[in-house]
Amino acid sequence: MTLTPQATDVVVIGGGPGGYVASIRAAQLGLSTVCVEMDRTLGGTCVNVGCIPSKALLQSSEHYEFARSHAAEHGILLGDVRLDLAAMMRRKEGVVASNTKGIEFLFRKNKVTWARGEGRLIAGNVVEVRGPDGGITTYAGRSVIIATGSTASSLPFLPFDEERILSNIGALSIPEVPKHLIVIGGGVIGLELGSVWRRLGAKVTVVEFMPTILPGSDEDVVKEMDRLMRKQGLAIHAGTKVVGGRRNDSRVFVDVEQGASKLTIDGDYVLVSTGRRPALRGVDTKAMGIATGPRGEIVVDAQMRTSLPNVYAIGDAVGGKLLAHKAEEEGVVAAEVIAGHRAAMHYHNMPSVVYTWPEAASAGLAEHEVRASGRPHVTGKFPFSANGRARSMGDTAGFVKFVCDAATHEVLGCHIVGANASELIAAIVVAMEFRASAEDIGETVHAHPTLSEAVKESALAALGRVIHV
Repeated sequence: MTLTPQATDVVVIGGGPGGYVASIRAAQLGLSTVCVEMDRTLGGTCVNVGCIPSKALLQSSEHYEFARSHAAEHGILLGDVRLDLAAMMRRKEGVVASNTKGIEFLFRKNKVTWARGEGRLIAGNVVEVRGPDGGITTYAGRSVIIATGSTASSLPFLPFDEERILSNIGALSIPEVPKHLIVIGGGVIGLELGSVWRRLGAKVTVVEFMPTILPGSDEDVVKEMDRLMRKQGLAIHAGTKVVGGRRNDSRVFVDVEQGASKLTIDGDYVLVSTGRRPALRGVDTKAMGIATGPRGEIVVDAQMRTSLPNVYAIGDAVGGKLLAHKAEEEGVVAAEVIAGHRAAMHYHNMPSVVYTWPEAASAGLAEHEVRASGRPHVTGKFPFSANGRARSMGDTAGFVKFVCDAATHEVLGCHIVGANASELIAAIVVAMEFRASAEDIGETVHAHPTLSEAVKESALAALGRVIHV
């Protein structure tokens, strides 16, 4: 046990997307940096049991469905297509390992110290780290960044066992294709993982408490995604409350209420994806005097400062949209503020993506949000069914939609449902950062034939000048 704390400029508690990016940026700025992570690999939930493995399975399952159902449309006759689930899972694990090893390399390259163990914040900006062998090392940081992430919320009558009652972690490693997977929650995680197992052959039932799936999304996005998910085979029960549940050795039973109707849905697995809550293990906010919000999230200002001097917090620990790229940017802001740079976080153009197929991506305000504000606005919408590249790909579902100020045509929001929406949204976010108008986008030359032409056409539609419909 180290009696005297080791002095360092920055101690980051947590090695997920926010924590490891904050660590690297702090080191780049010349600050001695220690990142405390208790898991055996860096990357946190996102890299290990979230964004990366889910996208690996989404990609593999898309290939499988294409081979089974769509290859013949392209003149590719494959015969008997079979699933090797074990091989698919091995590939997923390989993708995860490649990413975690990449982060370790970046730590070595930037001279970030990885303190392996469980961190505990104590008075004086000291972080006590209990290693895997039980030994304790302490670090005294000139500044501390809390990046402890979040954990899945469970239901009291369906506690996670990761055997039949699954969080996102268990749903990534089901040892067989479920006969019937019940998904509680029609948000991003529920639809993505539900799509994976539906493509692989499972019957999937989605139960959502709110009136629609993807609550809070633009109304046109919700309507189109609901239609497409149902068309693909997901059974969706929106406006439905889960009131009970239980399991036996091989089945799970979920009791639901829809209006006056009550029924029990039974399946062999259930994924509970009803949200996440801040994980503040090792940080006793009450004892430390760190202000928190109604959901237990740490309250921060635009520079990611907490109410405790020289203590910052980022990522899921501070709430808001629980997005890896949000955590990364908050980590950069915190590191730069600590280094004395002028930096501040803003969220109005933060993109969000649903990685189903087709994808759904949004940035800025939804139309109902602009409408509620009373701001006069216009919209422009262009379907991928009128786009030449989408037709050649065989991916004509969806649209691009702009929401613009009625007088200036400044882009207030953009919403895309379609192939590669996650890639298309990036250029729009850049345009919105510079307060671009529909004219700026509509009069910019887009290569032909590309999906991006739908972006141009949608902007022109907002001006009443659309060409190809």
